[in-house]
Amino acid sequence: MPRKAGSGKAIAKANLPVKTCAQCGRPFTWRKKWERVWDEVRFCSDRCRSAR
Repeated sequence: MPRKAGSGKAIAKANLPVKTCAQCGRPFTWRKKWERVWDEVRFCSDRCRSAR
């Protein structure tokens, strides 16, 4: 389960933020590697990002 940094409490996957991909229109959820740039993330994958 994903954990919130430093708090020690797990975050349920159902409670993670969701966005819609600007290319394919599919919903995608927050990932740990996007933690610092979540506001800038627009695409669900490298494939969609390169197809824009």
